[in-house]
Amino acid sequence: MTKEEMIELAKQAGWQYAHGESGYEALWAFGKLVAEKEREECANICETLELPEWPDKVRQPLAKAIRKRGQE
Repeated sequence: MTKEEMIELAKQAGWQYAHGESGYEALWAFGKLVAEKEREECANICETLELPEWPDKVRQPLAKAIRKRGQE
């Protein structure tokens, strides 16, 4: 998610902009942490699914791809 998308979501959620241009910095940092946590949870689900049609060779690349999204 881009910074601009995060700011738009904050506005939609009713975030009150009150600190000049730096007013969104704490929100941006918080959003990055939340997204990182959610990606890790999703990757963990991929790794631990016990479905015969999802062998390890499928689950591991999916988990890796999810985690990589945070590095882009």
